[in-house]
Amino acid sequence: MLCRQHPNSSVSQCNCTGQYCKHQLIQSNESTSKNRPCSNPIPFQPTINCRKQKGNIMNPNVVTRSSAKQSKVRTRAQLAATEAEQEERRVKLYGGYRTTGKGSIAEAKKQGKLKMSANGGDQRRSDGAGGTDVQLRDIFHNAQSVATTARGPTGILYDDRFALHRCLWDANYPECPERYQRVMERFAMVQLVERCQFIAPRVATEAEIRTQHTEEQIRILQQTHGSQDEAALEQLSSKYDAIFIHPSSYETSLLAAGSTVQLVESVCNGTVQNGMAVLRPPGHHAMTAEYNGYCFFNNVAIAAQYALDKLGLRKILIVDWDVHHGQGTQRMFYSDPRVLYFSIHRYEHGTFWPNLRESDFDYVGDGKGTGYNFNVPLNATGMTNGDYLAIWQQLLLPVATEFQPELIIVSAGYDAAFGCPEGCMEITPAFYSHLLSPILSLAQGRVAVVLEGGYCLESLAEGCTHTLKTLLGDPCPRLVEKLEPPCESMQNTILNCIHSHRSYWKCLQFYELYNLEDYNNTNPQDNFHQVVVSYVPPEPPAQPGCYETRNCYPVQSDAERARIHERLQRLQLLTDLSFPATRVCYVYDELMLEHRNSHEKWHPEQPERIAKIMQRLTGDYQLVQRMHRLTGRAATTDELCLVHDPQHVQLIEQVCESSTMKQTAEQYNSIYFHPRTNASARMAAGSVLEVVSEVLNGTARSGLCVVRPPGHHAEPDAPHGFCIFNNVAVAARHALEHHGLRRVLIVDWDVHHGNGTQHIFEQDARVLYVSVHRYDNGAFFPKSTDANYTVVGSGAGEGFNVNIPWNRKGMGDPEYVAAFHQVILPIAYEFDPELVLVSAGFDAAIGDPLGGCRVTPEAYGHFTHWLSALAGGRVVVCLEGGYNVNSISHAMAMCAKALLGDPLPVLGSATGGSRNSITTSTTPGPNASCFETLRNVLSVQQKYWRSLAFNKKLPSTQTLPAVGDATGELVQALDYMTLGQDEPGSSKQSPSSAGTSNDGGQAGSSSSSASSTGQKPAQTLTEFLEANLEALQNEEMFAVIPLKNCPHLRLLQPDTAPATIDTRAPCGDCGAEVENWICLLCYGVYCGRYVQEHMVRHATETVDHPLALSFTDLSVWCYGCDAYVDHPVLHPYKNLVHLDKFREPLVWAYGSDLVLDVVGNDAASGGWSRSSKAD
Repeated sequence: MLCRQHPNSSVSQCNCTGQYCKHQLIQSNESTSKNRPCSNPIPFQPTINCRKQKGNIMNPNVVTRSSAKQSKVRTRAQLAATEAEQEERRVKLYGGYRTTGKGSIAEAKKQGKLKMSANGGDQRRSDGAGGTDVQLRDIFHNAQSVATTARGPTGILYDDRFALHRCLWDANYPECPERYQRVMERFAMVQLVERCQFIAPRVATEAEIRTQHTEEQIRILQQTHGSQDEAALEQLSSKYDAIFIHPSSYETSLLAAGSTVQLVESVCNGTVQNGMAVLRPPGHHAMTAEYNGYCFFNNVAIAAQYALDKLGLRKILIVDWDVHHGQGTQRMFYSDPRVLYFSIHRYEHGTFWPNLRESDFDYVGDGKGTGYNFNVPLNATGMTNGDYLAIWQQLLLPVATEFQPELIIVSAGYDAAFGCPEGCMEITPAFYSHLLSPILSLAQGRVAVVLEGGYCLESLAEGCTHTLKTLLGDPCPRLVEKLEPPCESMQNTILNCIHSHRSYWKCLQFYELYNLEDYNNTNPQDNFHQVVVSYVPPEPPAQPGCYETRNCYPVQSDAERARIHERLQRLQLLTDLSFPATRVCYVYDELMLEHRNSHEKWHPEQPERIAKIMQRLTGDYQLVQRMHRLTGRAATTDELCLVHDPQHVQLIEQVCESSTMKQTAEQYNSIYFHPRTNASARMAAGSVLEVVSEVLNGTARSGLCVVRPPGHHAEPDAPHGFCIFNNVAVAARHALEHHGLRRVLIVDWDVHHGNGTQHIFEQDARVLYVSVHRYDNGAFFPKSTDANYTVVGSGAGEGFNVNIPWNRKGMGDPEYVAAFHQVILPIAYEFDPELVLVSAGFDAAIGDPLGGCRVTPEAYGHFTHWLSALAGGRVVVCLEGGYNVNSISHAMAMCAKALLGDPLPVLGSATGGSRNSITTSTTPGPNASCFETLRNVLSVQQKYWRSLAFNKKLPSTQTLPAVGDATGELVQALDYMTLGQDEPGSSKQSPSSAGTSNDGGQAGSSSSSASSTGQKPAQTLTEFLEANLEALQNEEMFAVIPLKNCPHLRLLQPDTAPATIDTRAPCGDCGAEVENWICLLCYGVYCGRYVQEHMVRHATETVDHPLALSFTDLSVWCYGCDAYVDHPVLHPYKNLVHLDKFREPLVWAYGSDLVLDVVGNDAASGGWSRSSKAD
């Protein structure tokens, strides 16, 4: 409570001796009692009622009851009117709820419940099993629900009995006890076990196993328990693919399954925050009625089912990063929308184990589970950290954030790690921290990691170590090797996955579609992604039902193992695992409260902004007890002059000592001065410097700056937009010049563009400035086109300025999440900063009077968590704007909790839940304006950042079914070929797509349009041939009907096609330059049968090279089928020839189906060698 007459005097500081202030009181956000004493009271003057009484004037010190009552009524009325006016003003500017009258939150809840009752009684929202009461909650309820929740311990589960299970007849078998032992040895070396809470393992009950497996499979394994008949055990093992059975296999398999259940239960009931189970045998290949791929019982699937049935969970995310597809887990939840299964695995078009068609991207689930199965098939080896990071940013994180699971289970196989002979991938062990860290903010931190595969003992142990350290809250280490951009094969895979799931997830609506008309009328087509489904069936086994049990795995040479060891040792030595004991330091100084607008009492940039933040951090959230407070200091003139002109610094100092402060302030945009402005602004800038120095000196991991006035609008030579000195810019330049940093990232999420910061660093390549702000096509403050996405920096700084300008109000969590996943995080990781500074304005928060956006406080916590994976966790969050004191205080508390590693609230209502169809969801996803902005940003920034490779259009059709009969029926082919009426490039409906449309019914609209205009229907080829039957019989014309498909098409490898084809190339054998053909397998050029027949010889004498394309007429001949072939998969090859001959793309001639499907139909070997498998 403040005295209106003496606003600088706080009621709590009053030294009154009994008198009461007659001044009107200014009500603060906290409720206060009336008649509070003032520090500068006016003596009480009672109201005197002068009237005559028996001719005498009454004693002036006597107040009658009547006069006192009238005076009290008048006073109360005046106070009520004044308080009502003040309350309206306060709520409008500073947020919060009215404390009295119809506007109270209690009244709103009451009215809401009455309204719901009138509309049909007690409404309930059922979301799976049971219903829950619909309640009206205030906008900060989600944040407040975790106010006092700190991160719990990390659990670890292990048992030396897991080392009993081994192969008796092959000592070199990859799935060996040493896998478990080396992991535990590495944990002990870095003292991780002592930091964890031990979870006692247990054996699974048969009832738990039966939830996913048949009784027969349990009994078969049970009967082997304790058996000493090695030959019988090997014979039984040979009935299953990649299986060995040991006398202890039944015991250890039950122990592995039960321990996984125990870990999941401990995480769900809050015994631990998260945890890791180091166990074997693995489980994700085990199917309902079959052992498979080193797996007997599906540990993760059993535990997930237990959580659904016994723990009441309704949404579980399973992330399977093992390099082999977990087909067992996929099948068990393929129709269950409660489980989102996400698998990243080596596939190579089906040539890699387990060689299943169902492992490809177009297997998306079935029934109610459609859209909840994600396969990310890797069609090449050597995938790097950058490839996997792209999967996370483009697919997993957006979808997982939209799904909002209650529990995350990681099937953690480490066979994609560098050195593993099974995976042949290039993931460095430290990168597993970066894969795990971003998902720890989901599911309120409830994450269970369960060991699956991994067969390079060194990289397995190191990868598990980084995983457990991340679960413990240690910062993600900076990567030793520079991130490579996603390769072309990975780009195709990710876009294929997005195409298959786009209709089920709102976050994937970001990608635009193209139809046949777009395809034929656009040149060039670089931005058009073509979806190709290619599958090579496995070679049939020599002995069906009998599998190899010995020497059935890849073996590395001594030289290869030495090379792997050398690189892993170098990575381990160069990876910095040290970190400060203090997680978060913070700064706050009461001096910054003294800067205020003396001429506009209700100015938005008020002292209460930081006072309220400190109240939240100290009281409601009780966070300051776990953070180290630094003493603030004033920035020196030299420090300010790192980014500001000396004249500007001198001006601020002089104007605050003059009597012309108001007149001077009016010369600038949105600026006020106070005698204490210079001191407060210097304190703000200097305090940020203190936090940055504390972090860079290794005393604290991260920092929080509760400072004002803000800074990001301040220009080098002028104050601007409430900002005096540019606090963050001063800190960034200080880090570069005095701490020797080479790369600093500034993320500015204030709703207003940080024009000052941008201008200061727009020519400096050492500072990457990323701003996401409201722009409204230049109409939103600061109303400059410099805030548009086209402004990218200049000179040496070109490409290091990224603007994400929103062009409408109302942007909320879904839009900001999309901006982080599509733009901010990919660029930030590629930049690889050594320090992250956040210009944390919270005026995009819900309830802010100036921003007009709807970002929740908890969303800011998630943003902070994602950024914390960068720069070794060296993140400093610095307050900028935000003018609803409730919003900014909750938001800053969420950022602090993220830096402390506390579990964060879910983003449920803000981001929306998933549905089987995007049209049935009741909550919004990112809006169209957001997607347009992000596409514009990517179109400009992809020139500078190679990670931004996914801004492409997808075909509007769905994936075609598998190709049918190899020869086809001539009559059927004729019935669907048309002539005459069609314009070149017009769309035709194929038999597979007739009557269907995926783009608003356009595919089926052509016939009705034609009939309405009186046009004659197109003539089919059958009708044309019937009309010209006589000419055919007299051999005056010829008709060649190419095969719709041929079994040799499966040999094609579109990914290996050359970028260009030279149609003027001579024959490779004789040098002929006419009638040449190109082999579509090796791309050799040879002459035709009417020249020297070199193509005939090549195709017949070379194994599996039957397909050739003519340079003359673009026809394709199959020497294996002795026939012409015409199929959509041939279009890319024909297009290359057409481009070279005619300098324009070939018109698509296959109807409305823009998705190519190449599926082999026979079991003949396609020239591939079967890859060996281990889990």
